[in-house]
Amino acid sequence: MDFNSRLLEIYNDLCYILDRFKPDFLAIERLYFTSNQKTAIDVAQARGIVLLAARQREIPIFEYTPLQVKQSVTGYGKAVKKQVQEMTTRILKLPSIPKPDDTADALAIAICHAHSYNSQLSNYR
Repeated sequence: MDFNSRLLEIYNDLCYILDRFKPDFLAIERLYFTSNQKTAIDVAQARGIVLLAARQREIPIFEYTPLQVKQSVTGYGKAVKKQVQEMTTRILKLPSIPKPDDTADALAIAICHAHSYNSQLSNYR
């Protein structure tokens, strides 16, 4: 499948998920690339599709840096991927590390948002 068709598929699938489950917000990792520019551009385009679909539905978007996600999940902002995966598994009491890696990353972002969002709520109590 060509890349433009893949972007359309991502958009359509995400719209279906957002319309079906009606999330209260969307948490996403801020892009950070140091090497592969081709991958960075493709990921940025797919990320734009995700942000567009959320904005069209007026879903609030929260962005977190990789450092914030690592800090939130492991307590150490320079943790390696394996440490983040292991802590995500422990925090969520999962039987094993989620596969593929993108799934574990998404769960780590969700944990980061839960920590951050709860912290933000405590300011209003």
